[in-house]
Amino acid sequence: MRTILGFCRTLFDGLATGTPSWHVEVHQFRIDARPGEQGRPTPEGLHRDGVDYVLVLLIQRCNIVSGTTNIHAVDDRRLLGSFTLTDPFDAALVDDSRVYHGVTPVEPLDPAHPAYRDVLVVTFRNQ
Repeated sequence: MRTILGFCRTLFDGLATGTPSWHVEVHQFRIDARPGEQGRPTPEGLHRDGVDYVLVLLIQRCNIVSGTTNIHAVDDRRLLGSFTLTDPFDAALVDDSRVYHGVTPVEPLDPAHPAYRDVLVVTFRNQ
C-alpha cells in the first residue's frame, strides 16, 4: 500500500505542481457476476469522481469476460480509448477533470464457478 500511495503521490505531485497537500481516499470494489446476471460496476456508467486524479488498480479477475474500461472526452463525450485490465497490477490512471471514465459489466465465463473483478481505487483531491 505504501508503494501504491508513494507512486501516486510522486506522479500526481508532478502533474499538479504547487499542490500543498492531498485528500486521499482508498476503496476496494468487487464486482460479482452470477449465472444469467451481469456484474455491474459501481458507480454504473460513464462518470467523473469529482477529484483531481484516480488510480484504478486491478487486483484480480476470476472467470469473467468483459470489464472494459472506456475513456471519454469531457466536452463532447466522444470515445478516446478503451482497454481491459487483465493482469494483477494493470492500472488506469485518470485525470478526472479532463475525462469521463466507466467500465462495462462483467459476465461469468463458466457459470458453474465464482466470477468476479477486484479493483483498488485510489483518489487524490487537491486540498
